[in-house]
Amino acid sequence: MSKIKKKDIDTKIVRSVNKNIRSSTRKLKPLLKSIVGKKVDIVLRDLTFSDKRISNDIRKTISSAVANAENNFQYDIDKLIVKEAYCGKQIVMKRFRARAKGRAAPILKPYSNLTIILSEKKKVENHGTKG
Repeated sequence: MSKIKKKDIDTKIVRSVNKNIRSSTRKLKPLLKSIVGKKVDIVLRDLTFSDKRISNDIRKTISSAVANAENNFQYDIDKLIVKEAYCGKQIVMKRFRARAKGRAAPILKPYSNLTIILSEKKKVENHGTKG
């Protein structure tokens, strides 16, 4: 039987969930894909200078996750990276706009929930063993 060695790259994870973001998941996903795998300080800087309206809410959620990591688990902030970032659908607020001839047109205002998972990056020590 062969032994399977498991490398410990990131073990510690911290998460923060924002359940009421006033935006659709379609607008959130491109921003979330761009931040996965980056260090937290770089992500916060990028989101600060982003021209998207929703980037402020994402920044708040990441800051909350960083605060959770620091206060609850005593992690080093400089070693934190964004391991996962995903969003899901929440409620859809329905409104109606008056149109011509007494008709009405629906306006859908979707909400999303956002989950950010951070992990502490550890240095991988490779001893050059094969097999």
